[in-house]
Amino acid sequence: MGALPSARDDTATSNQNSLISADPDVVRLLADPLRARIVQVLAAGPATTSHLVADTGAKQPNVSGHLRLLREAGVVAAEPRGRFTYYRLRPDALQGAALHLADLAEQARAHAENFRTC
Repeated sequence: MGALPSARDDTATSNQNSLISADPDVVRLLADPLRARIVQVLAAGPATTSHLVADTGAKQPNVSGHLRLLREAGVVAAEPRGRFTYYRLRPDALQGAALHLADLAEQARAHAENFRTC
């Protein structure tokens, strides 16, 4: 049997979980290949919908729909600049998802030999 997590561990996990949007979950959101590609393109810097259409090869309504979901999840921010709206990544949302995944990997590593009895 493994040790029970300390209160400090619970607080750290709770803080990490609050960094990733619960509705919808950022990890699940990025499972879509086009949304993942949009995030990858935006990692290189802010871009307009037209840039994203050109870079992904997707149709504009499809890109716009994915951007809406990414904005609602707090992964992407919209920034009006003249006649255009630029979209940029919000690194804290991605960092929160990365911390969550790293925490799950560490838990799996720590409990790899804790077989449950039948």
